[in-house]
Amino acid sequence: MAGDVKPTRKNLMEIEERIEFSESGHDTLEQKRDGLIMEFMDILDTAQDVRSDLEADYEDAQKKINMARAMEGDVAVRGAAAALKEEPELSVESKNIMGVVVPQIESSKVKKNLDERGYGVIGTSARIDEAADAYEELLESIILAAEVETAMKKMLEEIEQTKRRVNALEFNILPELRENQDYIEQKLEEQEREETFRMKKVKNKKEAEEKQAREAET
Repeated sequence: MAGDVKPTRKNLMEIEERIEFSESGHDTLEQKRDGLIMEFMDILDTAQDVRSDLEADYEDAQKKINMARAMEGDVAVRGAAAALKEEPELSVESKNIMGVVVPQIESSKVKKNLDERGYGVIGTSARIDEAADAYEELLESIILAAEVETAMKKMLEEIEQTKRRVNALEFNILPELRENQDYIEQKLEEQEREETFRMKKVKNKKEAEEKQAREAET
């Protein structure tokens, strides 16, 4: 509160410096917030496309696996799945978007040819191959969706945090500093007026004494 601040010129200078620093920080945070929002909107557009592709890939994979089960039976489908020799591999790196670290997922051994799937050509059909293709495609969509969704979540968290800092400066810190500034300036002006009035009284008193002294001499 303003009444808790001592009305001195030193405190006034410190408050003015804090106001200047806070205003600069407020402008910087506003620019960061706006930039983050623009980046978030780009990621959101990508996320919507990824979600749409993921849903389509999931429906396609379900159709293909149901068809394979109907034509070849569950035993054949399970046998083909159990023959898999190499599982997909993932590596997670990071990239920086306006100070926000988001994951970048790299995948390998997701899509395979017939030889890499392990079950071979003999004893299986095109239905099982199509189901395998569809699920490999679905897995790639899931990996991409995980990367985009995580990036979107981290960006949103940073936007909210930046908004809180902007609001704290705009509605709490800066108004309080300006209130303290006005209080000190007002008090200093009052002190200056009182000092001017006091000096004027001293001067008038001195002039009156000098006049009396001159009159006494004459």
